Formats: sequence, C-alpha cells, structure tokens
Amino acid sequence: MQNRMIKCLAYEGKVSIKCIDSTNIVEEARKIHDLSPVTTAALGRMLTIGSLMGSNLKEDDDQITLQIKSNGPIDTMIVVADRYANVKGYIKNPNVDIPLKSNGKLDVSTAVGKDGMLYIIKDIGLKDPYVGLTKLVSGEIAEDFTEYFAKSEQIPTAIALGVLVDKNGVKRAGGYIVQLMPDATDQDISKLEENLRVIPPISKLLEDGKSLEEIAELICGDDKLLVFDYATPPVYKCDCEKSRIEKGLISIGAKELDNIINTDGRAEVVCRFCKKAYEFSKEDLERLKNECK
Repeated sequence: MQNRMIKCLAYEGKVSIKCIDSTNIVEEARKIHDLSPVTTAALGRMLTIGSLMGSNLKEDDDQITLQIKSNGPIDTMIVVADRYANVKGYIKNPNVDIPLKSNGKLDVSTAVGKDGMLYIIKDIGLKDPYVGLTKLVSGEIAEDFTEYFAKSEQIPTAIALGVLVDKNGVKRAGGYIVQLMPDATDQDISKLEENLRVIPPISKLLEDGKSLEEIAELICGDDKLLVFDYATPPVYKCDCEKSRIEKGLISIGAKELDNIINTDGRAEVVCRFCKKAYEFSKEDLERLKNECK
C-alpha cells in the first residue's frame, strides 16, 4: 500500500478538494519516534496536514514548517514539508499515554493541550519567511488549522484528519482539505456543508476501502469531479546530511567546541526528525573549531 494524494475541482472549479492517504507516512513516523497510540494520532494528523499544505508550494527549495506548542503533555510538535508533499516530524514527548475518552477514542486534545499556539512558517525564497500564527481552539489539530485558514489567510476551509491505530501500529491514516473559490455560490456552499455534516471520519472511509476519488465525491456530491493524481507518492523523508550538522556545530562557536574537545574528545549528534546519528571525532571537531569566525 502506497501513500497517495489527489487534487479535485468540484462544481465547475468553484471548490478545491485535496485528499491524502498518509498511512505509510504515519507508520514510518511511529516506528522512528517509538510513538504511543495517542502521540501517533497527534503527530500523524500534523504530518497529514503538513503533506497537504506542502503540496501548495511552487519551487523545489520551498518548504513549510508547522509547529504546535501548547500546555499538554506532548508540549511541542514540528512538521516540515516540501513541494512534493514529503514530510518529516518531531515530537518532544513521544511516549505520552493518557486514558481514552468516554467514547473509546484517543484523547488527542488532552495530549496536545488547548492552551497554546499554532505557527505556520513558509520559506518560499523571499528575504524573510512568512510567519502566521493563531491560538489553538481545541487541540484536535484539524479544528486548529481550520481556524488558522479563517483568521490568517481568510480562506473558507474545511479540514478532516484521521489516524486509526491498533496494537500492531497504524491501520489507516489520511485527511482532506476543502477550500472555496471566490466564485462559489450559496447553493454550492449549502450542498457542501450538508455533505460535510454527515460524512464519516476519513480513517473509517479508508478502512472501509473507499478510494480517494470516492471520498472526494462524498465530500462534494459532484459526480463530475476533475481529478489530478500526484505522480510521485508523498513519503516520510528527512533531508539531513553531515554538512548541515557541521554547520550547526560551527554555529555554537569555537569556545563551546573547545569545551567538547577537552571534555569528551568526540561528539555524536542525532537528527531529531529521523534519529540518524552523526559521529564527529576529535580531529573533526578541531577542524570545525578552526572554521569558526
């Protein structure tokens, strides 16, 4: 089973719908970070919306960073996406384990926390990155991003994100983002709102074997959808490399590097997104110290 994303235009181009099956992305994150069920659901939702939003970027060097920092036990989550919808993620406290809600579902809102901020940072080749932020409204993530689009980008938006887990890992994960174009009519909006009120959770639809096209049609009720399939499936992808880590070590300064050399004689730096370890010998550190300005 591959990750897959589609973009659809409904109502003769007046509504945009993006749908993603992110099951493998979320399962890869679960394995890398050794996530508990509730943190799998939380970071999985972040990765899913990150992939959807990343697909809006235009240039190869563009990237978007999503961050939630809140008062819940998870504390902080960060997701970075590129224009091909590839994503990587970090969670400060991956092993949070809290009781299920009374309906038997994972309590993502409590794990994330409701008192906090959502940050959107777009690095799209300008002198300074664009930074948008909104207060969290629920900690459920989909609702928080819906609020961001309404407040910061003034785009009427509906978002659904879902992660279904069992004892073996991620069964299904996915999401969709629906946005109105300026020429959407009141009739279009009413029809869309009615469908969104009754549509089952996307993780349930995926588990039941619904295709992304079928899900998009359920969302809008338009059997004349124009569908574009993303040729390259999005994946969990970290772009860390030793040269970047070296730049980070240089940035801490000669004095701190000298302290590491005299104390430990070596250094190991672990990427927080993929857990890959980079080893630096005493000679490596001496060389980097000499490169400090």
